[in-house]
Amino acid sequence: FNDAYRYVDWLLTVPLLLIELILVMKLPAGETASMGTKLGLASAVMVALGYPGEVQDDLTVRWVWWALAMIPFFYVVYSLLSGLGEATARQPESVVGLVSAARYLTAVSWLTYPFVYIIKNIGLAGPVATMYEQIGYSVADVVAKAVFGVLIWAIASEKSRLESEGKIYGEHANPTAQPKKRGLFGR
Repeated sequence: FNDAYRYVDWLLTVPLLLIELILVMKLPAGETASMGTKLGLASAVMVALGYPGEVQDDLTVRWVWWALAMIPFFYVVYSLLSGLGEATARQPESVVGLVSAARYLTAVSWLTYPFVYIIKNIGLAGPVATMYEQIGYSVADVVAKAVFGVLIWAIASEKSRLESEGKIYGEHANPTAQPKKRGLFGR
């Protein structure tokens, strides 16, 4: 199995998914550019660092590349879970839960990738290891991309409705609103 195809796909789609989330949140232009650039670059570096280890048979080398890829990985996951919290709280009430769900779904589904990556590091080899890897990555990809895409569509659809009703003003959901403390999924 050629892992290069999967990694080229990830090199393109992973940064774009994160940037898409930032764009649909309609943050102020400076915040959008800053967060989009940071998350886009960090995720591309993460994927680029993961590939050399993925194609290695030497377990020590695999662990080194895994550890290096985990540095930008933790930054991105932290940003999704914590760094976008205040921006999420500024969203219109009817999309806060959707934005939170997209953030948490991405973070949780991403947590599967490092474990799938180390399948070959824990003693599995050959076709069995490849099968487990491909199943693991495929399931994670469906959740991280397809389900995420449906959430992005729902956010964009609801925001479009609110804009057409005049309930969203300019770049901000409500320029006079103060961020509110919310629970796990924005409730």
